[in-house]
Order: sequence, then structure tokens, then C-alpha cells
Amino acid sequence: MADLVQKLQSNAFNLTDAQRRIAEYVIQNPMDVAFLTVDKLATMVGTSTATIMRFSAAVGYSGFSELQKELQASMKHKAAPQTRLEANLKSTTKSELMHQHVEQQYNNIQSSLDSISAETLQEIIKLIAESDQILCTSVRSGRPVGEYLSLGINRILGNSRYFNADTTDWVEDAVTFHASDLVIAVSYPRYAKRISQLLQVAKAAETKIILITDSYTSPVSKYADYILPCPSPSIGSHNSIVSAILIADYILSALAINYPERTKPRLDKINSILTEMSYHTK
Repeated sequence: MADLVQKLQSNAFNLTDAQRRIAEYVIQNPMDVAFLTVDKLATMVGTSTATIMRFSAAVGYSGFSELQKELQASMKHKAAPQTRLEANLKSTTKSELMHQHVEQQYNNIQSSLDSISAETLQEIIKLIAESDQILCTSVRSGRPVGEYLSLGINRILGNSRYFNADTTDWVEDAVTFHASDLVIAVSYPRYAKRISQLLQVAKAAETKIILITDSYTSPVSKYADYILPCPSPSIGSHNSIVSAILIADYILSALAINYPERTKPRLDKINSILTEMSYHTK
């Protein structure tokens, strides 16, 4: 999307009035343009398909389909699941699904690693270790990440709870949010309003916030003290959590390794109780 906007801006003076109208519509409605037919777009803008084709050439594309393909690549993972699936059905080959899946996840992980500095991760580990209470929250596709982090942190440090932000049960606990607490939120497209509401309350209480989301431009990023961008595109219809789980797993490992004086005694006690219960099979 950023590349397309740059092309539109650099060619603005060469566009006709009708083409400028198309450019404005593209910038304001990228999701629609990414998946509309050229005929439908012409109707929406009030112009002809020929004008749209000339517009595409004027801003540096071989045709509207090439312009649309670039938009789809940047927007499809933020669309509704059925829209993502429709777009992916056009761009995937069934005989190469595994290869395309692995390539997509590799790109997600690499993008996440490129976006998160070692210094930021160190600060986050230190913040988690020093917080009184750690409250993990998420909804829907982000829920496995939030629950995994909460379970892991609580096993290691004993001061983490999980909130499903889709329910209002967190409201009673939110009134006790304190500056010494920490909220770790997971939010993916299409960004649930409940997460924003919870983070607003936490922010007002001066509670520190770590946000795991798909990019720095996420609409909930304005509430966060730390952002961990973990891209979520998949070759199906869902938000992928692979890159987020990698980062979450690293956080748990780093906590255990960096604070053994806290984690080892606790793990020993947990194991002792489980052993007395004959919890594990032999």
C-alpha cells in the first residue's frame, strides 16, 4: 500500500481530473479497490473502465490487475475471512499448498524478527519480571497466544491471569489496575473494539501495556508502551499466529533463563505437588 501511495503522489501532476478522482478513491478505499472488478470500480467512481486502465498505466502499472494485485497483497489479511479466502483461492496452487504455506510463515517470522530489536525484547523481559500483576488479554484468533503467554508466565512467576476481552468480566478487575501492573494484549485484524476498550481503561490507570499485533500501524497501537509486530497473513482465511507464538515462546524462555532464582524454586514446588498427585503417567 505504501508503494502504491508513493506512485500516486509522484505521478499526481501527470493525472487528468478523472484520474485524480480515481487516485483519491483508491487511497480512501483500498480494501474495496483491492477486490472490486474494474467494471464495479468504474461505476463506484463514476468513470469508464478505459479511464481506469489509462490511470493504471499513468501511475506505473501494466494494467489494473497489476495495481489490484499489489493492493491485495497488502490488504487481504485485514479483510473479512471470506474475502481473504476468495483472494487466496486465486493466488494459491493446490499442488504447492505446503510450500506456499511454509514460505508465508517464513516471511511472517522474518518480518517480525526484522521489526523487533534485541533491546526492545530485553526491556520487555525486564518489565514483565518487575510487574506486580500481569494481565494477558485477547479475543478470537489472538486467544491462543494470550492464553499461552498467561499460562507460561504464571507457571514461571505466579502472578499472571488471562482475560477474554470479549466478555465484560474484566471490568470488575480493571478498577484495580495499577501503575505497577502490566497488560499484555494480542490484537489482530479486524481489531476487536473490546480490546481497545480494555486498553483505554488500563492506559487511564497508567498501567504499562505490551501489544502483540500485526504491525505498527495497528489502530490499537496508540495505547501501547511496547509493540511487538507479528504479521498474521495466511494462505487461507484466518489470522496466522505462528510469528506471535515464536515471540511469545522466546519471552517465556528468556524469563526462565534470566531469572532462575525466581523460576527454579517455583517450578520445583509445582513439580513436587504434581508428583504427590501422581499426575503424570509412567
